Amino acid sequence: MQFSVLGSTEVTADGVQQELGGVKQRAILGYLVLHANKVVPTSQILAAMWEGNPPPTARKMVQNAVSGIRRMLANDPNAPELLTHAPGYQLRVATDDVDLFRFRALVREGRAAITDGMPSHGVELLRDALSMWRGRALADLVETGIGWSELAAIEDERLSALEDRLDAELVCGRHREITPELEVLTATEPLRERLCLQFMLALYRSGRQADALRVYRRTREALIDGLGLEPGRELRELQQRILEHDAAIQVTAVAA
Repeated sequence: MQFSVLGSTEVTADGVQQELGGVKQRAILGYLVLHANKVVPTSQILAAMWEGNPPPTARKMVQNAVSGIRRMLANDPNAPELLTHAPGYQLRVATDDVDLFRFRALVREGRAAITDGMPSHGVELLRDALSMWRGRALADLVETGIGWSELAAIEDERLSALEDRLDAELVCGRHREITPELEVLTATEPLRERLCLQFMLALYRSGRQADALRVYRRTREALIDGLGLEPGRELRELQQRILEHDAAIQVTAVAA
């Protein structure tokens, strides 16, 4: 049985998508998958489902949802177990059966390859990891108004993996190839300084110094307007190096 949370919540058994029930049941399943193989206290589930203000019948609703999830799991003799384990519940599942955990494993491999001096191989692994995403994590639940902190953290994992991939692409001398992608990313994530730094570097290495400096000014304005902060040291230093035509920020020796 396969569990997918990198997009809308999905569970498949032998390639057949399973019926997951109503919103609360889907949400509780999604929450347990995010915390797979850990005991999740009922109080934590209640706080997540009802934002700290559960109705009097909330515990019964959780119990009913758990019973529904167990009926769904019973469709596959090799399905994981959903155990009642004081003070709550534990979904025991092989990490290879959850796309989130496969994503994290590939990201670790990709980063290790880059650290070991194999940036091109690292790029391939990180691309494979990022290709597993079908939209926002638990997108169907997000549409209902759910905004767990875990989801924001997972989205940050995705962006960090993406930034690592783009850094490795720059090391490989692929600045022209990634410039269009960075243009879109910096427009959607204008406060993410690392993406802006990568865009500036890709533009500069493509012979577009004026455009790189324009990105700096745009990013600075966004940071001041959005957060009341000046750009960080790395971004400021890159701007200065671009102004000085510093040879150290040209295409790296590895790329050459």
